[in-house]
Parts: sequence; C-alpha cells; structure tokens
Amino acid sequence: MAATAAALRCCFPGSSGVGSGFVKPTPSRRGWCAAAVAAPSREAEPVSSLGHRTRVDFPILHQEFDGAKLVYFDNGATSQKPCSVMRTLDEYYRSYNSNVHRCIHALSAKATHAYEDARRKVANFVNAADSREIIFTRNATEAINLVAYSWGLSNLKEGDEIVLTVAEHHSAIVPWQFVSQKTGATLKYVGLTRENVPDIEQFKGLLSSKTKIVVVHHVANVLGSMLPIEEIVTWSNRVGAKVLVDACQSVPHMPVDVQKLGADFLVASSHKMCGPTGVGFLHGKFEILSSMEPFLGGGEMIADVFQDKSTYAEPPSRFEAGTPAIGEAIGLGAAIDYLSRIGMEQIHEYEKELGTYLYESLLSVPNIQIYGPAPSQTVHRAPLCSFNIENVHPTDIAEILDLQHGVAIRSGHHCAQILHRTLGITASARASLHFYNTKDEVDTFIDALKSTIDFLTT
Repeated sequence: MAATAAALRCCFPGSSGVGSGFVKPTPSRRGWCAAAVAAPSREAEPVSSLGHRTRVDFPILHQEFDGAKLVYFDNGATSQKPCSVMRTLDEYYRSYNSNVHRCIHALSAKATHAYEDARRKVANFVNAADSREIIFTRNATEAINLVAYSWGLSNLKEGDEIVLTVAEHHSAIVPWQFVSQKTGATLKYVGLTRENVPDIEQFKGLLSSKTKIVVVHHVANVLGSMLPIEEIVTWSNRVGAKVLVDACQSVPHMPVDVQKLGADFLVASSHKMCGPTGVGFLHGKFEILSSMEPFLGGGEMIADVFQDKSTYAEPPSRFEAGTPAIGEAIGLGAAIDYLSRIGMEQIHEYEKELGTYLYESLLSVPNIQIYGPAPSQTVHRAPLCSFNIENVHPTDIAEILDLQHGVAIRSGHHCAQILHRTLGITASARASLHFYNTKDEVDTFIDALKSTIDFLTT
C-alpha cells in the first residue's frame, strides 16, 4: 500500500515526502485530537431533509466513479448548478442571444430586459436600496480590483492605512498590495485569537484617523468563522474609514442585507451561489459609486466621446465597459430565483445543522486538527471544515479520497497563504458543504477519510 501511495504521489508535486514543502501542523493554537471523539449518532436522515429534496435538481451529483457515488464537498471553491439555471442559459443562447443596451430590434430588447431584470434580482436578493448600486463584474476578484483601482488610487496617499485580517482570501489582499505600492499607503493586518478567529480587540486597536478603508471577509473560507460586520462598520465609520466586505462565502448560504450591514462595498460571485461562472457583482453605495472614476474604458461606460476627452455614464454603466457577460448574468438571475424559492433562511438553518454534524463527525477521526472555532449555540460556523491529520499530507488525503472513494474535497492553501503561515502550516484539506448535501454523505465522507488514512499510514 505504501508503495502504491508513493507511486500516486509522484504524479502530484508537493505531496508528502522529502522536499514537499509541507510543514507539520503545530499544536500552538488548538491541540491535536489524538484520541478520537465519538461521532454523532448515525440515525437515518429524513428523506424530507432539504438536501434530499433538492438533489434531484442537480444532475451532476447523480454519477459514479469506479462504482463509488460522487460526494461533492468542494462547494467553497464552486457550487453546482440546478437544471433551471442551465435551461435559462440554453434558452438565452437558443432564443434571444443579442447584445444589450445598443439596438432597438426585438432580440436586443429581450436580452436587455433579461439582463437588467437580473440586476434587479441581485439588488432585491441583498436588499440594495437601488438596482443602480449593483455592478456586474467577471467575478468577485474583479469587483475588489474595481474598488482598489477606482476608489483606492484616487483616495489613498502616503501615511494612510488599509486594515485587513490574516484570514483574507488573496483576492482581497493582492489588489490592495498594488494600491499600497502605488500610493504609499500601509497595510495593517489583524491576527488570530487562540480560537483561530480574527482578533476583534486587536482590530479595534488598529483603527485610527489614518485608517481609510477596512477590507474584511463576512465568512472565512478556511476557518469557517463569521465576522460581526455591523459592528465593524460602526467602529470603522467612527474614524472615517470605508468598509469593503468579501461576501463570497456568506451570500450563497444565508440572508445578507447590505443596508443592515451598512458596508460601503460588498462583493460576491455567481458561481458560488448556484449560478454560472464568469460573472459576479459589486454592491456599492450609490453616492460613492457616482464619485468614482471608471475602472475600464470602452463602449457602454461613456456619455460622450470627443477627440481629446470623454464624459462618463452614471453607475452602473460607468463600470461595465464593453459587452458584458449577458448570458451569465441572466443565469445568475435564474440562480437567485432558485435560491429564493427555497428561502435563504431555510438554507441557512439547514446548513448550520449540517455544518455542525460535519464538525462533530470529523472529531471522531484520530489525530485530526480542525481549524477555526467550534460550533456552539452562540458561535455560528459555516458548513465547511479545514483540517489536517498528523503526519499525513492533505493533498494525499484529497487524492486518495477522489481516486478510491469518489469524494471531492480541496487541498492546498485555499488562496490563503498568509493565514496558513499564521497557523504554522503550508496546506490543509477542506470539506465544504451546500444545501444539496446530506448527513448521509457526511457519513460516507468520514468512513472514506478513515479508510484513506489507514491506506496512507499502513
């Protein structure tokens, strides 16, 4: 078995072994669970659970690999798409594919109506004050870059400070590094508590009159923890700082009300919320968007073009240069229709229960370390768990789970290298769930994980 594992690892650079670069996780924050804890009771899951009721809508989930049923636990990277979204995309390209905002013929009118209707659906979904506050982008990464370049370069200068946490996704860090290098502004990072959550007291201590923007996640993509955005906005506003929220891991999983949160900017991606890839959105307060320069130049974002200058359209058109991802935006609207029919509160409650079941089930695995806070009555944890097994590389775990058991999880640094260095590791394995997953699948995953560990350590 060891020889087989070694042969498999040679195909995957960075797997365990000499020179892999993997650092053995240290028990400096949360100790290893060397003695396994009893798993939750495996009572038969009601067939009426949300996961069982909705699985029929996702054809991709009903397949097997070498006789093993697919267990898709990589929803933190991208979600699967229901039939209604695929039908909507097919209908657009079959029936009314045309450019938007440019023509008076019937196809263009229908496409424009559907595209703008999708914008209204997004606005209603996050309770924006005005649909003009919704900017369609290629993804959340582009949305953050839009704010960094259009707002950041115009408003930051040497001596100003940008506050982030060490738990941010690279997409929320690298654009501000660019801005820092160009403006002389300084990046300030909030560390972690012993419970593996961003230190709120340290955050409050970093805020000052020098703070011009705070960039934070709503839900952490590795730790599964949730930040108190309303309070963060209140504290930041007291020193005159803007707030940008990365909501990629919250908008697909719980009700999100941008007016209640109060942040100046909020970003999310379609592909994590059962919509197509290639489109995301930025929500920004309209008065701020109206004061910002365009991010890209070209068609659609102009009012008038002269030989030596141009004037610009009002938001959202100002920030949507060129032909947009029309079909994808319409598909996002269909995904929102689907999620809304279920109800985000129902999704949230089911996923809280499912996420707790995953966490408690993982505790039954010997020598495991799970990162982030333990779920409780007062601590909400997202339906994902990043973990390591002592002396076993996470890529080996993900590889064997896939090859031998048909279980899809993610391994690596999850676009969060700063966080992993803070934790004293270079990589972790992550299982991330969505509402179409079930407790039965969690049981299958746990059995497969234990079998995988036995295979890799025998």
